[in-house]
Amino acid sequence: MEAGEASRTALGAAAQRAAHQVLDRGFIFPDPLAVRILGAESGELIARAAADPSSRKLRLFIAVRTRFSEDALIAALSDGVRQIVVLGAGLDTFAYRVAVPEHVRIFEADHPATQEWKRKRLAEVAIPAPPALTFAPVDFEREALGSGLEYAGFDPGQRTFFSWLGVVPYLAKPAFLETLRYIANLPAGGEVVFDYANPLSGSAQAARDADHDALALRVASVGEPFKSYFETETLLATLIGLGMSDIEDLGPVQIRARFFPNYRGTPGNNIGGHIVRAASDRGC
Repeated sequence: MEAGEASRTALGAAAQRAAHQVLDRGFIFPDPLAVRILGAESGELIARAAADPSSRKLRLFIAVRTRFSEDALIAALSDGVRQIVVLGAGLDTFAYRVAVPEHVRIFEADHPATQEWKRKRLAEVAIPAPPALTFAPVDFEREALGSGLEYAGFDPGQRTFFSWLGVVPYLAKPAFLETLRYIANLPAGGEVVFDYANPLSGSAQAARDADHDALALRVASVGEPFKSYFETETLLATLIGLGMSDIEDLGPVQIRARFFPNYRGTPGNNIGGHIVRAASDRGC
């Protein structure tokens, strides 16, 4: 993203979430605020998605990763999670539509420019921030996540769930690993859901297609190129090495089986990349 400007890919992801409500009737993930938060741009952005059939795969993947993350989050709340952190929140609407228990705090961590843009948009469309929510401006590439969160009042001694969607591919690997290490080493334990893609070469090469290449060109053209890809086995070994003992990885085949059981198509038409849920057992 350009210095001082809000993330264009955050807007793109929000547009796909809204388009899922209109074009797919939210059958994977219903979000009553997805269209509203786009404000006056909603009609144009949804029309653009409707005019591009190739965007449906990305749209469904975004819906699936949101559904997967929030299902895991609801389960984590019943298991004692007391803090929720939405990393790279963009125009995510969780905090504004889901009532959490009174003792639970929600932190939205995002680049300062993107967060300022979101707060202005919320005000424009009259979506109020709930009392449980705290905004934490953090530039993941230039500052430590822990510092930004703790400055905002985050308590590292409370078990925490991290939703980290649509961010990892845009981070350099050192920043990604530093954030994972912070989550894994929280004294009371942490749980995280994030998505990633396999590299262009190697074991997943046969499953890649022109849609991904076109997406990579689009995000690079707005100054937010993909920076990180991961071989699945290597990434899982990294998670285990960091102390994560409860790990679930859904690749395209598993996503299709769980969320699209009646889908008929070739492997090359599978939906999306990978979604991971990982938790450390510290404090349990």
